[in-house]
This record gives sequence, C-alpha cells and structure tokens, in this order.
Amino acid sequence: MAEKEVVLMKGNEAIAHAAIRCGCDGYFGYPITPQSEVLETLALEKPWETTGMVVLQAESEVASINMVYGAGAAGKRSMTSSSSPGVALMQEGIAYMAGAEIPGLIVNVQRGGPGLGTIQPSQSDYFQATRGGGNGDYNVIVLAPASVQEMADFVDLAFELSFKYRNPAMILSDGVIGQMMEKLVLPPFKPRRTEEEIRRECPWAAMGRSQGRRPNVLTSLDLDSASMEQKNLHLQAKYKEIKEKEVRFESILCDDAEYLIVAFGSAARIGQKVIEMCRAEGIKVGLLRPITLWPFPSVEIARLSRQVKGILSFEINAGQMVEDILLATNGQTPVAHYGRMGGVVPAPDEVIQALKEKLIK
Repeated sequence: MAEKEVVLMKGNEAIAHAAIRCGCDGYFGYPITPQSEVLETLALEKPWETTGMVVLQAESEVASINMVYGAGAAGKRSMTSSSSPGVALMQEGIAYMAGAEIPGLIVNVQRGGPGLGTIQPSQSDYFQATRGGGNGDYNVIVLAPASVQEMADFVDLAFELSFKYRNPAMILSDGVIGQMMEKLVLPPFKPRRTEEEIRRECPWAAMGRSQGRRPNVLTSLDLDSASMEQKNLHLQAKYKEIKEKEVRFESILCDDAEYLIVAFGSAARIGQKVIEMCRAEGIKVGLLRPITLWPFPSVEIARLSRQVKGILSFEINAGQMVEDILLATNGQTPVAHYGRMGGVVPAPDEVIQALKEKLIK
C-alpha cells in the first residue's frame, strides 16, 4: 500500500488541491475574502498543464455560476467558490441549475453579514443554503465541513452526489475552516473522464447530437403550466429520495447524554470542547453534528430529543438551524439557541454559560 500523502495547508488550499485530484474539469470563480486562496492556489498549481483542468477568473460571480451551468450541462465536473455576498449574486444561476437538473459544485466560505458585512467568519448563510436562495421550489445538497480534512474530502463527495441526483451541491464552510491550517491526507488522483465516459455516464448531457439520438435540451423554462407542474412533481420526488438516502451526521457522547448540543462546521469544533468541559463538571452533554445541512438529520434529532432534557442549538449567527431543530422535535423537548453575530466566534465557556442559563436549572 502506498504511503498516504500528509500535508499542512489551509482549508481553502485543500479545496483547490482536492478539485485537481478528483478529476474536476473546470473551475470558474472570482476572488473574495475569506476564500480567495482557492483561486490563488489553483493559479499556482496550474492544473491546465497537468490534467487539462480549466481555471478561469470570471469577470463576476454572476458570470462564474453561469459558466458552471454551461460546463455542467455538457456533463463536466465544474465548480465555483465564493463567500457570502458573492454566493448571493449566484442565486439566480443556482436556481436555474436546479430547475434544469444540472450538476455542479458551489463552495461558500461564509463571512458575516447582512450585505457586505465583514470579512470575519460567520454561519449566517444557513437559510440561504438550505432553503434554496433563488426562486421556486428547489433544494441544494449542502455539506458542512468541520475540518481542513473534510474540506478536501467533501469535494469528491459533493460531485458524486451532484451527478447522482443531477442537482447542484454546496460545501458550506466558513472563514474559520477556510483560513485555519491543519494536517490532512490528500485524496488520491482520479483522472478526468474522457468524452466517451461522459457520454456513457451522462446520457442527458448536451454534448452534440449523435446519429440516432434526439438532441438534449437542458432548460428550466417551460411555458406550459401543466408540463411545469409535472416537472416540479418530479423534482419533489427526487428531493424526497435524497432525504431518505443521503442524510449524514456525527454523534459524540450521545448515548448517555442528558443534554444535547447541535452544531455544524466550526461551531461543532467549539462544541466538542464544550462537552469535554461539561463532562469534567459531571454534566452529561452530547454533540450531534449535522454533516448534511440539507438533507437535515431530523430523524436522529427527533430520536435524541426523547432521551435528553434539553437541546442547545449553537450557531455563529442569530439563530437559523434552530428552526430545523424545532421542527424535528415538534415541541416535545426544550430547545434554546446560542450564537454570536458579525464575525465574533464564541469561546467554549460562553457556550457552557448559555447552556446552564437556558437549559440546566
């Protein structure tokens, strides 16, 4: 067995290296703090000389998402990355991709808002990512990494899920994970697919009309209301299947927990320290970390809610994921929220104090 390649790098750099290694065909993006290292690393690595991967700095975020749309429509593994205001500009294109069932990867390294906000980390794009920030009834598959290793691992996973279901996928990270440096094992090289492989794997793709086949047309526009109704019913059936098959989460010390913290991404890292400190005080606290924010682990949270005395939703925002927790528990268990806004990251002792004040009487 070949030795694993262990390196030290930022989360943003890990995204770039993973994209090259997982057979990505094209990256189209625009620099914005705190994710600019994704594009910068790709420019330094020059994958167009080694794998043939296209790397292009688009003139805007709107242009970049539409380039991802076009490449994805041809069956290519295409991606973009940005931060909160840039992803806000991409919402129309993402909605078009969902409606036309075009796969593609969007990476959001979140920063504080609303508006232009700050360049500091935040988790305030949860609603935007999980509710479908554009128009219409649609969902995006959302993965939330909590480490530099997961930033790398989730690139290939996101592409696999995106092509499996012909649906846009998003890696929802934040400025903490994007900028921090950790050891990681780089994924093995996966060659880019040939045109023939794409034709076999993506018979729906717009790759030019071949003899004996009708042309593929990928569009989200349908002027016939009855046809559009059937298209939407088809999409909802697909989303139901995703919710049944693709929920991912991590549970830590939940078996005997009397209180539960639910946190994702960088907040979950703080949550791990919180449960360690609470356990040292004799307070039985567990952590449930959603890895897929959509589909959300509602069933597991509902199960744990019947066991614990209370649940604390810990997020670096004003309270967004807490709504999904409340829906999952259906009012059967006390649920509280604690978070900070504007890019301020709470310390573990702040979270413990909130837990004691809100739930532990």
